[in-house]
Amino acid sequence: MAKTILAVDDSTSIRQMVAFTLKSAGYTVIEAADGQEGLEKATAHAQDLTLILTDQNMPRMDGLALTKALRGMAQFATTPILMLTTESSDEMKSQGKAAGATGWLVKPFDPHKLLEVVKKVIG
Repeated sequence: MAKTILAVDDSTSIRQMVAFTLKSAGYTVIEAADGQEGLEKATAHAQDLTLILTDQNMPRMDGLALTKALRGMAQFATTPILMLTTESSDEMKSQGKAAGATGWLVKPFDPHKLLEVVKKVIG
């Protein structure tokens, strides 16, 4: 059975690129346009999700708030959450780690590098 990944990003083009990259490697992808929609889709598909990829800077709910909200739910306590964002400061990475993020990838991303990290995290 294909592993399911939730991709949360307010940029349609980034979301499409991430989805295309992951689907090409055999993953199932659920897309969300912001953190609030990501939270709703995560809870609706909780039993299926193997990984969550989220941007940081989004309307309604940013990536850190989404990560904290997910980590506050028992069903996402151990689900890997990767931040895929333009934010690259050590301070922001520290906030991500404190919120419960598993890892940090900086945009623009290399599709091969994204797949490498995803495979390392969930196989």
